[in-house]
Amino acid sequence: MRFLRQAGTIAVKDLKAELRTKEAINASLSFALVILLLFSFAFDPTAEQTREISGGLLWLVFAFAGALILNRSFSREQANDCLDILVASPVSGAALFIGKAVANAILILAVEVVCLPVFGVFYNITWTKRPWWLLLVLVLATWGLTVIGTMFSALTVNLRLRELMLPVLVYPMMIPSLMAAMQLTTLLIAGEPVTGEDIVWLRLLIGFDIIFTALGIGLVETVLVN
Repeated sequence: MRFLRQAGTIAVKDLKAELRTKEAINASLSFALVILLLFSFAFDPTAEQTREISGGLLWLVFAFAGALILNRSFSREQANDCLDILVASPVSGAALFIGKAVANAILILAVEVVCLPVFGVFYNITWTKRPWWLLLVLVLATWGLTVIGTMFSALTVNLRLRELMLPVLVYPMMIPSLMAAMQLTTLLIAGEPVTGEDIVWLRLLIGFDIIFTALGIGLVETVLVN
């Protein structure tokens, strides 16, 4: 219970800080909407080929936009040595990591939820055929992006080029999760059920989240201290 209380406190603190300034979420949302608009000019919205790559388009946008939010995860703590104070506080490293990951996941999911209707309008696609399955895929894939991004955000927080280094480190690690999310999202937008061989992609997402969440919890103390 203490762990959950500490993680919840960190998550609420980060959400309040972001909602007060709205720097990261405004930048991420604006970037996502602009990229969706540019893609709509590059691809014919009425073509069947566009519908077949709809999941790929969406997750490229979500991955790039999410990096803007993840970059701010630990950098906002640098002022007045707040990060050093936070590390030295009684809050465990695992609780700090999970709290920040939850806050980042909520912010990225908010951007995704706003982008989905815009995507439907720009590309003339009905994305609500399998809403609950689509929500599950969004949550699982976003959590995978978040746990990896939060860990590397802590690792690169003191680097001068952290805005460049974070995507370089995160995106190669995200390839399995993004592949699964793209496949499942394309399937669900088309209104097809997740059955048979497609269940493998869902299992991949779940396994990916479990493995990298465990790795993040286990390594965060070392990353923060060093």
